[in-house]
Amino acid sequence: MANQKGGEVEWSIRVGDGSPPEILVPQETLASRVWFGLKDKIARLISRVWRFLEKAWNLAVDDPRKVIHCLKVGIALTVVSLFYYMRPLYEGVGGNAMWAVMTVVVVFENTVGATLCKCLNRIVGTSLAGLLAIGVHWVARQSGENLEPLIVGASVFILASAATFSRFIPTIKARFDYGAMIFILTFSLVTVSGYRIDKLFDMAHQRLSTIIIGTSLCILVTTLICPIWAGKELYVLINKNMDKLANSLDGCVSQYFNHGDEQTEKEDKALLGYKCVLNSKGTEDIMANFARWEPAHGRFNFRHPWKQYLKIGASMRSCAYCIEALIGCIKSENQAPEFIKKHLRNTCLIVGSNSSGVIRELAKTIKTMKKSNTIDLLVGEMNSAVQELQNDLKSLSCLSNSDSPPFQEESENPENKKTEKPQKAIATIPLMGVISVVTFASLLIEIVSRTEAIVKAVEELTNLAEFEITVSKQNQPNQKDENAMKTSQMV
Repeated sequence: MANQKGGEVEWSIRVGDGSPPEILVPQETLASRVWFGLKDKIARLISRVWRFLEKAWNLAVDDPRKVIHCLKVGIALTVVSLFYYMRPLYEGVGGNAMWAVMTVVVVFENTVGATLCKCLNRIVGTSLAGLLAIGVHWVARQSGENLEPLIVGASVFILASAATFSRFIPTIKARFDYGAMIFILTFSLVTVSGYRIDKLFDMAHQRLSTIIIGTSLCILVTTLICPIWAGKELYVLINKNMDKLANSLDGCVSQYFNHGDEQTEKEDKALLGYKCVLNSKGTEDIMANFARWEPAHGRFNFRHPWKQYLKIGASMRSCAYCIEALIGCIKSENQAPEFIKKHLRNTCLIVGSNSSGVIRELAKTIKTMKKSNTIDLLVGEMNSAVQELQNDLKSLSCLSNSDSPPFQEESENPENKKTEKPQKAIATIPLMGVISVVTFASLLIEIVSRTEAIVKAVEELTNLAEFEITVSKQNQPNQKDENAMKTSQMV
């Protein structure tokens, strides 16, 4: 019997013993299974592509400078390609015009300092290697055909080995590693190819000319079109890390003494801001290295003390390690009793608040590039709070637990009968609780000393960079007061 349901025909068989009819479902063919599998894979592929496009869009929205950098690279490549498309330009540089395109691809970086570093390294390395290669080629030619291959091979071996070893020297690796690599590449190519090429000087001249064209174009594009300065990136990074460090310190102290309260997502994110300080060492080193190559821009002079920012970053990381230890105290299973925390709560909160206030004032000093006239006062308040905390720690030995129940003391009466006499005694403070809270307080005291190291590093920066002196309105003498002082002196 055939039943039509939903546009499809189902066949059912009724058995004579009164059982319900059995429905016969048509079997799937091989073609249908292949089609369904292919459709499922296409859907997954479209979903993955869509998620990738969403991530790319979010990345571009979060940092539009990355999109600008991509456009700048496209502009530079388009302009340098004209040397290959336009016959007059092509005939001027010959078949080596492709070296200009390769130079743009290799040396164009995100920041101005990185681009300048690579461009200058490439020009100097290529020029020095080309001159040495021509000199070696001339000496080898003058020595005769028998000694020519030996001189060329020996020169390649000695200079390439020496240049490779120089890349392991820290000072050269930090600033001239790319130039050493270009020196090895250019010297080897020119020296070896010069053994079979007669017009070696013309080839070296054309290759050096195309490289200069490519590097000059990169410098112009990266400097004139929406420049991204490595020095400014380092400056902004240090400011943000200082604010994150101060917020983490406030959050740690507050959460330790309010352990039972729930933290919001924003507070948890601020609490973990110290990790950005710990993980920023590599970025700071790279930015400081590239910032040395940059010309004067904005508020930064050509000889701006970029190395001092590395000292400030190292001091902040030293403080961040203590904050990481504070996080361990918060997450520890051995927590101090509430009456002990209550005894140190106010003092610890004051110490944490004063320390974070000093760090924020230092961040303000770097941001405004003006010397602070209140930093000495803030440091003095911080040290006074530490002295109070040390006094409270000394008084822990006299602290008693008022919530502990009284215990019974047995005494004997004159009739030699034992009676129980209730007496309230001083309760013993749990050792693990004392260790926990003393550790936390000791870490706060250590953070204060390391905050003073940050203060010294920032003060050294203000002197080296010649920051302006902030003149507050309160410190400016009033005209009436001056007149009163003159009047009193006259009297």
